[in-house]
Amino acid sequence: MEGDTRRKKIMEILQQERQPISGTELAQMMGVSRQIIVQDIALLRASCKNILSTNKGYLLYEDVSKPKSYRRTVKVKHKNEEISQELNLIVDAGARVLDVVVEHDIYGQIMVDLILNNRSDVQSFVRKVEGNKTKPLNELTEGVHFHTIEAEREEILDEVEKQLKEAGFLL
Repeated sequence: MEGDTRRKKIMEILQQERQPISGTELAQMMGVSRQIIVQDIALLRASCKNILSTNKGYLLYEDVSKPKSYRRTVKVKHKNEEISQELNLIVDAGARVLDVVVEHDIYGQIMVDLILNNRSDVQSFVRKVEGNKTKPLNELTEGVHFHTIEAEREEILDEVEKQLKEAGFLL
C-alpha cells in the first residue's frame, strides 16, 4: 500500500475509534512496521491533523461529532499511594482526566497525556506505574501537579473540584 493511501486509511480508522489505538495495531492492519506508522503519524500531524499520542496509542481529538465539552485545570497535591483515589474521584464524578502537568524548577513545564475515562483506565494506568517500577511525575514536585479535566457539563467539573477539596487534594 502506498504512503498516501495508507495515511488516508489511518485517518479513517482513527475517526472511527473512540479509544486510543496502538502503533503496533495500526502496523498490523496496514502490513507495515510500527516505525512506518510513527512516520505516517508525524506526516499527518504536520498536515494539521489532530492526532494525540498517548501511552495507550493514537487518538483523534477535537472531534466535531462529540458533544460539547467543558475543560478546567485543577491544581492538586497528594501522596503516591493516593493516585488511584484522586483519579477515581474524578472519573466517578463523570469527568475525564486528559493530562498531568508538573512545573519543574529546572526543566519548566512537563506535560503527559493520560486520557483516563473510567475506573478501568485508572486501574490500568496505576498498574503500569507500579509494574514498571517507575515514579510518577508528581514526585518531581513534592506531590504538586495539575490535571486538565473534561466533562459534558460545567456542573460535573464543579462537583469534581468539590470532591477534590473535600478529599484534601485541591490546592
